[in-house]
Amino acid sequence: MTDTLQDTNDTDDQLDELRTWLADNWDPELTVAEWWERLGTSGWAAPTLPVGSYGRGVARPVGVLIANEIAAWGAVGAPHGLGLLLAAPTIADHGTVEQTDTLVRDIVTGQAAWCQLFSEPGAGSDLAGLTAKAELDGDEWIINGQKVWTSLGQSADYGMLIARTAPDAPKHQGISYFALDMHQPGVEVRPLRELTGHAMFNETFMTDARVPVDRLIGGLNRGWAVANTTLGYERAGLGTGGGSRGTIVMPGAIAGNLEERVGDFVPTTGDRPKRENAATAGDHPARRDDLLTGLARGNGTIADPLIRQDLVRLYTLNELGRLNSERLKSTRVAGGDIPGMANISKLSMSAVMRLTRDLGLRIVGAQGMLHAYESKDQATLNQATGNPFLPGVTGTALYAQAPSIYGGTDQIQRNIIGERVLGLPKEPGNDKDQPFSQLLKNS
Repeated sequence: MTDTLQDTNDTDDQLDELRTWLADNWDPELTVAEWWERLGTSGWAAPTLPVGSYGRGVARPVGVLIANEIAAWGAVGAPHGLGLLLAAPTIADHGTVEQTDTLVRDIVTGQAAWCQLFSEPGAGSDLAGLTAKAELDGDEWIINGQKVWTSLGQSADYGMLIARTAPDAPKHQGISYFALDMHQPGVEVRPLRELTGHAMFNETFMTDARVPVDRLIGGLNRGWAVANTTLGYERAGLGTGGGSRGTIVMPGAIAGNLEERVGDFVPTTGDRPKRENAATAGDHPARRDDLLTGLARGNGTIADPLIRQDLVRLYTLNELGRLNSERLKSTRVAGGDIPGMANISKLSMSAVMRLTRDLGLRIVGAQGMLHAYESKDQATLNQATGNPFLPGVTGTALYAQAPSIYGGTDQIQRNIIGERVLGLPKEPGNDKDQPFSQLLKNS
């Protein structure tokens, strides 16, 4: 208990320090690039990164409070995307000092956007069965292969790439992890249109693409361990337990935001924005259960006892996620850890999304069959239904199938918990010891 109270006091001190820093540094007349340079190099853009790696070494829940405080101040927050969520902490854990000074710096200052080049058409759940290959040619690696489900690949400057560098080694031991420059002739990104009407995911083709040897992260043939670090951050970031508020501004050259006036991205641009909603310890953002409760009250379905029951159930699942996050924070303050918590959080998030889908559609009724697949049609649909919140319900319903797949399927999460946390026997097979080149492959 003492450690937890001490941590709370430290958090309040950090938030006070941040407010002082914001008062001295936030200027809506700066460009986005200039503002992110200040935010990133000060450690406030990615406070969960280690000290010395453009971070402040705080726990993830504290990082959420910091992000909420920046938003409450009326300032633009950290660069959005997979660079900050996945690439930066992975490179900080496994990369060299030079890679941190270049790659991580460009992430926290918004100069580079990243995507994830992991899954392949024949290597999804069995990620270690990937066949994209990297062959050394002097001081460069030559990359050939195909990746799929590349989130935001169309706007990425770099990709977190895992490729096979030792085909005669067992499949988990012959993989290496690279930072791939997406701006080169050998990289082709093709969008994949989803059920929602959007195309956030892509397939990526690499034909004689090149990676300098100094962009190998974590050492030759050690990519599986590095990739698992990335997946750990992904599961923790995607899991239940609260997120952060704030305006989303995309980083990188392709997004085209860097030279824009930063004040144009926030609703308040005065010298001292109003801060009635400033973050405090224990604060957490509005959640989907709040939206659904409001909709149910508005259309009278709140009178249905089964809907009320599931609203409470949804609230309870979200609260359990938040409390698990706080529990993990307290345990780490005391020098411990809770094995498997990231996997549990990922499973909880999948359950929350499924319940949100089903409950939302029951609340809106027949309107749930209506969805604007093109943004140009949204205003017309809103006018016809009189319900501007409907897209949030239908979009979630169409998207809800994805969380149980990406970041490692729910089945993979259960396997990890069973084998690595509970110590249950692993699935039988010799693929962990047999050379990858001798394994049977999907045709």
